[in-house]
Amino acid sequence: MIEHDDYLVTQTDGIKISACPVLIDETAPKVFMWGYYLCIENNSDQRIRLVGKNWNITDDAGNSYNDCSDGFKGELPELEPGEYFEFTSEAPLSSANAVFYGSCKVLTEGQTQIKEIRIPTFNMSVSGKNNTHTIH
Repeated sequence: MIEHDDYLVTQTDGIKISACPVLIDETAPKVFMWGYYLCIENNSDQRIRLVGKNWNITDDAGNSYNDCSDGFKGELPELEPGEYFEFTSEAPLSSANAVFYGSCKVLTEGQTQIKEIRIPTFNMSVSGKNNTHTIH
């Protein structure tokens, strides 16, 4: 978990998503390893299943990266009301500045249509304050 108080948060239909980026390593010229933390909380009154994601990163050089896939590292978490799921991952970028945005795909119990729940949009900027966080 990232130890930091400045999480960005969105909430839709009782599903709260908190996010926070962290610069993990700046190993070589123009190589930046970013980590990010997401916490998806089910504050609704129904069970939900997290079935996938559609995440995008666009850097200041105009490069775009997309992860539109099923599950979360092989998991399809089911969350009862009041439960949450934490997710961390990494993104190697060749630019010092980028923006991360997208959605989580959520299926509510008893429904057949998947909802796209927007995640907080956040910046990954070497010159910003995001590089002071740590992941545990």
